[in-house]
Amino acid sequence: MDKKLSNIEYINWIKKLKVKIREAQNKVTFSINSQLLELYWELGRELALRQRDSNWGSKYIETTAKELRSSFPQIKGFSRRNLYAMRQWYLFYSQENEFMPQGVAQIPWGHNRLIVSKVKDLNEAKFYISEVIESGWDRDTLEIQIGNKLYQKVGKATTNFDRTLPEKQSKLAKERLKDPYNFDFLGLEDDALERAVEDELVKNITKFLLELGKGFAFMGRQFKIEISETDYFIDLLFYHVELKSYIVIELKTGKFKPEHAGKLNFYLSAVDTQIKSSSDNPTIGILLCKKKDKIEAEYALRDMNKPMGISEYRLTESIPEKIKSKLPSIEELENKLGEFEIKE
Repeated sequence: MDKKLSNIEYINWIKKLKVKIREAQNKVTFSINSQLLELYWELGRELALRQRDSNWGSKYIETTAKELRSSFPQIKGFSRRNLYAMRQWYLFYSQENEFMPQGVAQIPWGHNRLIVSKVKDLNEAKFYISEVIESGWDRDTLEIQIGNKLYQKVGKATTNFDRTLPEKQSKLAKERLKDPYNFDFLGLEDDALERAVEDELVKNITKFLLELGKGFAFMGRQFKIEISETDYFIDLLFYHVELKSYIVIELKTGKFKPEHAGKLNFYLSAVDTQIKSSSDNPTIGILLCKKKDKIEAEYALRDMNKPMGISEYRLTESIPEKIKSKLPSIEELENKLGEFEIKE
C-alpha cells in the first residue's frame, strides 16, 4: 500500500517546488536583463564614438533610431529618446572605466535611466544601484529616495556607535541612520506638537518606514514598560531585522537638550532588561528632534553606555527668506481671486 503524504508534507514539498521555479525565473530574468544592458552599452558606446569622431551632424541619432526601428520592428527600445539615453548612460559610467560596472547590469534599464537622469556623481549613482539591488526598490521608490536625497543623509547622524557597538554592527547601524529625516509627507506645520507628529507618523506608517530605510519592523507606539510599579511610555518601538536589535525612537519637537539623551538611555536599559532576548543585539536608541547643536549632541553621548544616535527631522521644506518675502500672502491671493468674475 502506498504511503499517503500528510497535508503538512505536501505543503512543504509544494513550497520547495515554488522556490525552485522562482529561482529559475529570476535567473532567466536576470540573464535577459543583463544581455539587454550589454547591447545598450555597446549601442551607447558606438553612438558616443560617432559623435566624437564623425561629422555626421546633430541628427544622426534620430536617423539611426528610424533605421533600427525599421529593421527590427519587433524590438522595443530603439526610439530616438532611448538612444540618447543609451549614449548618456555610457558616457556617465565610462568616465571611470571603459567597461560596464558590475552592479549596473543587475538593475532594470528603467532604473538605470532614472539614476543617470537625476544623479551627477558616480559614487552617488553606485550607492543607489546598491540600494536597488539590496532592497528590491521599484522605480517609483527609487525616484522618491533620490528626491529625498538619501545619499546625502545616510550616516550623517550624531552617534556613539563606534564605542558602544561591535565594529560590524556599528558600521551597519550608522549606515541605517540618516540626518535629517524628511517628514514632509505628514503635511504638518513646523510648530506641530509631539503627539500630532507621532499620530501622523503612525497613520502614514508605510511612508514612515520608507523614510526610515530598509529593515525596520514597527512594534508599537506609546509602548508601555513598567519599572518599579511606575508606567513609562516609549514614543515608537521598532525591531531591525538586519541589526537584530530593538530600536527605540523618541520624538522631540524642540531643540535637542542633553537631558533627552539621559531619558533615552533609561528606556534602552528597560528594553534590554525586559524585552530583548538573549539572541538579540543591544537595543539602539534614535532621538529625533527639530534642531540640534552637533557639539552639544556629541558631548551628551560621550559617556552614555548605550548605543544611540541623534538626528533632526523636517516637517516642511523650508523656503529661503529672500524668496518667501516675494510670495503673496493668503489674504492677497484671496483678494486677487475676488477680482475675477465667473462668466457663463
